[in-house]
Amino acid sequence: MIINTAEFVMSNTDVRRCPQSTLPEYAFIGRSNVGKSSLINMLCNRSGIAKVSATPGKTQLINHFLINKKWHLVDLPGYGYARVSKGAKSLFHKMITDYALKRLQLTSLFVLVDIRHQPQAIDLDFMRFLGENGVPFAIVFTKADKLRPHEVETNFANYCNALREEWDELPPTFVTSSDKRIGREELLNYIDEINNSLSIN
Repeated sequence: MIINTAEFVMSNTDVRRCPQSTLPEYAFIGRSNVGKSSLINMLCNRSGIAKVSATPGKTQLINHFLINKKWHLVDLPGYGYARVSKGAKSLFHKMITDYALKRLQLTSLFVLVDIRHQPQAIDLDFMRFLGENGVPFAIVFTKADKLRPHEVETNFANYCNALREEWDELPPTFVTSSDKRIGREELLNYIDEINNSLSIN
């Protein structure tokens, strides 16, 4: 897939105010500081689509972007260790769960995981929540350039083995690096395949 246009549509805190559109949506979410904004910018081939910050937790809204005028990319607030108040964390939790469970246009949710780390309970719990509620998702491993190739392979295998302890079938998985643009073609082709199956031409 070639990204010709990537346009900001809107930001909000309420799933009921999301775009009144029938276009498929692909949402991105992950623990704070996982590299979500950098990945979105890399996918869209635009340096400033999503705001990148050294401070975790900067994404605090549901952000919609229209890609090629055919589908929406959705940037969701991160979860985990962002330095925000308990009230803000509660709001983020409601935004995320409402979007995942109530947004009929959601076609796939990409859960971002830092490949440098061992499986974290907060990520596994979130994936379990998605599975229990029938939310389609894929796992995107980020920051592959921060490890040697054999370390990437080892960590990827270890993570998949941990998932197999409670999943009979693993979701689609992708290994990426925003800096090296690794995995960009695979991710976009995956979205393209789904769109083609939905007859989004």
